[in-house]
Amino acid sequence: MFNTLGYKKNLFILPFDHRSSFAKLFGFTNPELSSDEKNIITSAKETIFMAFEKALLKGVPKELGAILIDEEYGDKIIRDAIGKKYNVILTTEKSGQKEFTFEYGDEFGKHIEKYKPTFVKALVHYNPNDDPLSKMRQQQKLEVLSNYCHQNSYKFLFEILVPPTESQLRNVSGNIQRYDTEVRPNLTAKAIEELQNVNVKPDIWKIEGMEEEDSYKIVSLQVQKGGDNVGIVILGRAENQDKVEQWIKAGNKIKGVVGFAVGRTVFWEPLTQYKNGTIDRDTTIEQISNNFLHFYNIFTNKE
Repeated sequence: MFNTLGYKKNLFILPFDHRSSFAKLFGFTNPELSSDEKNIITSAKETIFMAFEKALLKGVPKELGAILIDEEYGDKIIRDAIGKKYNVILTTEKSGQKEFTFEYGDEFGKHIEKYKPTFVKALVHYNPNDDPLSKMRQQQKLEVLSNYCHQNSYKFLFEILVPPTESQLRNVSGNIQRYDTEVRPNLTAKAIEELQNVNVKPDIWKIEGMEEEDSYKIVSLQVQKGGDNVGIVILGRAENQDKVEQWIKAGNKIKGVVGFAVGRTVFWEPLTQYKNGTIDRDTTIEQISNNFLHFYNIFTNKE
């Protein structure tokens, strides 16, 4: 047990560390993007960052807000945000991989030290019924990252996605909604337990949204076995606004649930309209900032 494990404050995250998703948004199909294409993605992320700053001006407390960003397209944003003493969460995984892989391999530590962010994040697809060898490979890498974070005084944010196996989906007649409500909460708790047992010790777990308070309680009980201060943030999973509101309202009263990380639900539609020329950049920034502020108000019961 790490004596300082956990994070006591609320944390409201605007994540825009997506990379392959942004390429799809702009219709870039070649895996090797041109410099012009990369600049378009960088510009889109700068627009989102400007919206985050505007949301802070509108009422999201600076000390509770955070951006989740990647180095590839976000270098300038990261340096700017750290200079302004915002909470910065730096992603470490290679985008679009089924199995966790470091974006920069064994050099991951150098890329963290370059910025010295508040949090370091890993996105992992992990089902307890996955191939044991795949799980073991991921466990080993994630233990290395967990140890690195705690030995170097970085907070560790762990985003865990639990997609169904084919047999799990068959057991609910192929109904993903039933899987989400009937199966995923217990599977998520079991996956977290497995990772805790191999010395993967996040300060905050970023979990998929759930519809029932009892589902969050199942996961929270397991998370807090890692320490009383270990928290949970609810991710948006690119769902529509109503669904994300439902998830936040179901979770915001549960012990250990300290915030959310909602990205594409916040920025995807405004960015799409901007790309299509139906709104200008200022309007895009305004809409994204309002969307982020809306979820903050939902979590804090201001709406």
